[in-house]
Amino acid sequence: MRNPVGRERRRARTGRAPGAGRRAGRVLAAGAVVLGLSGGAVSGAGAVERAGAVERAEADLGYHGVATLIAGETDVRLVPVNHGPSAVADATVRLRWSEPLADEQPQLPAGCARSGGQAVLCRTGALAVDGVGERIDLRVRLEGAPSEVVVDLDTVWSGGALDRNRLNDRQRVLVLDTGDEYYF
Repeated sequence: MRNPVGRERRRARTGRAPGAGRRAGRVLAAGAVVLGLSGGAVSGAGAVERAGAVERAEADLGYHGVATLIAGETDVRLVPVNHGPSAVADATVRLRWSEPLADEQPQLPAGCARSGGQAVLCRTGALAVDGVGERIDLRVRLEGAPSEVVVDLDTVWSGGALDRNRLNDRQRVLVLDTGDEYYF
């Protein structure tokens, strides 16, 4: 048997009958389930509104492409991919070389900018669910003429979307100075 005196103390302290908080929580949870089943409204970049709270949208970004190295110049062609479940208005991919970039560079494509001594950042543009973005063609000149270079690619900004599978948006490619194409 429950202590009736304890029940009265809870009622006096909270102003609610015992168990009222649990009932309200069940009602809120049921409402959230119904709203979740019906879907939420998109609000802002990478956010989904559900029952008055803002929750991050999810997207699974990845990159596929090819890299070559000839006499200290690397060519990287890559295509961003969004496996969903939400669209992404824009994202940024970072390409980082294991060797320093030369001071003078060929012109970078629109939407790309050098970042420090060994990296370049590029916008992907909008990526629809299960969509493929526009190809990014990038040529950089390295200091000297190394016989090999490692190129690391990763997403540094995903438009506010949460990416639970970070394995496919992080690539590491060893490129030898052979003129051969190395796929990732």
